Amino acid sequence: MADSVAPGSGGHALPSAFGTTELAASARPRKKWRGLLWSVSGVLIIAASCAGVHLGANLGYDDALDSFTTAAEDAAEEQERLAGQLSTLDESALRASEVADAASGSLLDSDLKTQLDETIADAQTAQADAVSVHDEQIPEAAEKPDWAWELFGETTQLNADRDTAEGLADEFEASQAEVADAAEALDEAGFSAVTAAAEAASSFEAAHVSARNLDIIALRTAAERVQATEALDDSAAAAYVDLEDAAARMLASEKAELEEKAGPLRGARTEIEAFARSIAPGVLLDFDWSARVNGYGYGDSMGGYATWWYADPGYATIELSNSVAEQWPSDRSKALVVHEVGHAMSIKCHDMYDDSTQENIEAWATAWAISMGYHDDANGTWAYGAPPQSLIDTAAKCR
Repeated sequence: MADSVAPGSGGHALPSAFGTTELAASARPRKKWRGLLWSVSGVLIIAASCAGVHLGANLGYDDALDSFTTAAEDAAEEQERLAGQLSTLDESALRASEVADAASGSLLDSDLKTQLDETIADAQTAQADAVSVHDEQIPEAAEKPDWAWELFGETTQLNADRDTAEGLADEFEASQAEVADAAEALDEAGFSAVTAAAEAASSFEAAHVSARNLDIIALRTAAERVQATEALDDSAAAAYVDLEDAAARMLASEKAELEEKAGPLRGARTEIEAFARSIAPGVLLDFDWSARVNGYGYGDSMGGYATWWYADPGYATIELSNSVAEQWPSDRSKALVVHEVGHAMSIKCHDMYDDSTQENIEAWATAWAISMGYHDDANGTWAYGAPPQSLIDTAAKCR
């Protein structure tokens, strides 16, 4: 049955529930979706913002880490160079101390010794300071954190550590220069000392002529070794130690020789040795004294005997009887001594005569004595006969 409609009103009537139930049901979901979209958008914005912060924290950390790593590596290189300089200084100090410890005052000038000691002390101070600097620790980067707030804090620390590393690099570099200067000063002071001592060796030898030949040769050899060096290296230091050792042995052997000459004949023996050396320039002579030499020395007889070595440098030992000193400075004593020196001169002039026979050897010594102006028959003529004039003329060229 249909409801009636008022006449003339027109239109089409809808059910009363249509606009309130079904329409409301369709409109409410649209409002929920709009709110959800705003919520999702907010979350995305926050997420994006957090991601940006995290990315920025990571990038800032990575840049700081790169800067720190470069600074730390530079500092480590400078620290390693400083270690090398310290090693060089150790070597220089060892050589300089070796020289200073060996110095006895026999060869090294006291002023140079004082300068060397002071330089060593200064170097020890520089070394201690440099070791303290070298032992400073270069910062190390911690493990990279995960969270942004941790990254920010670690970035700040890395920047501070970078500044520390750069400062250490500067300290290491400055210390290198100080250590290098100390090593150079040591080498210069040490080298000046050893070369001056080597130059003094000849004067020392001249002041101690009674030292034994082999000790004098050792002194000369060591001095030549020092003079052949150009810096205070290991060979120069070792040669200087040998030089000082040779000087000490010279003093000891000279003392022994002088003690052997002690007594009433000491003055005459010393004069005879000086005379012999004066006519044999460049030839090292040792002397031994005995009551009997070569079967002579009793009564007014005199005995002499010479032994020589064709070495470089050559050297000889002359043995004389006490009677030579007792009759000094007679012509006989002088003639006999000159004959023995003639044998020693064979070292310088061995190519001037044939020394293959004892007869030739004695003829040479006699001829040399005659060529020197000593005509007493103790010159060898009495024992071995007169040499030929040709040999005397030849011997006159041996000086």
